[in-house]
Amino acid sequence: MARKSYQEQLAELREDILYMSEVVMERLRMGLDALEQKDDELAYQVIEGDGEINRMYLNLEQDCIDLLALQQPVASDLRFIAASFKIITDLERIADLAVNLGEYTLDAEENLFPDVDVQEMGDLTLEMIEDAMVAYDVEDTEACRELASRDDDLDHFAERASEIVVRDLIERELDSPSEVELLLQDVSRLLLTIRDLERVGDHAVNIAARTLYMVENDDELIY
Repeated sequence: MARKSYQEQLAELREDILYMSEVVMERLRMGLDALEQKDDELAYQVIEGDGEINRMYLNLEQDCIDLLALQQPVASDLRFIAASFKIITDLERIADLAVNLGEYTLDAEENLFPDVDVQEMGDLTLEMIEDAMVAYDVEDTEACRELASRDDDLDHFAERASEIVVRDLIERELDSPSEVELLLQDVSRLLLTIRDLERVGDHAVNIAARTLYMVENDDELIY
């Protein structure tokens, strides 16, 4: 196969992965909106759309395998394909976490913890994903290192949110077993939401880590 065609395949792989990231970010935004608005219809769209993401993942996985098997890339091209393979895995897992938000929406009755700003945390994670994918696209290693440091801020946000929930749970007075059951269900859902958004941030850092490795052969952020 001509070298030009091979380079075109690499460029197409990058473009397809960027497109997948856009779809995944849209689904995460939809999941957050569904949760905020208690929109069951929107939640179902996120849940039922997971198959599309899985198909994208499998197609891109096959593209990576074909490039490795048929082209036998070396050096920077090999790192690019290997990093891209890992990045689509992170994107697929982010989409799974968006599905979780849809499922939490269907289970939720009301928001008993208005002091916990899930939307702000969601916005932080979306910014991290977007910045990680821009860094991948333009091969910006400085942005990769900066994004990794921002994950600490997200972790602190998650920790504070969890503390608010626990403190409120301790201080709240309940009059009946049904109120206790409702509260515990809401606590569980909210803590799972916080955990999942924190994991989204971890996947964004993984994307940055693989990009840094791809560009500089530097594995300092891989863990």
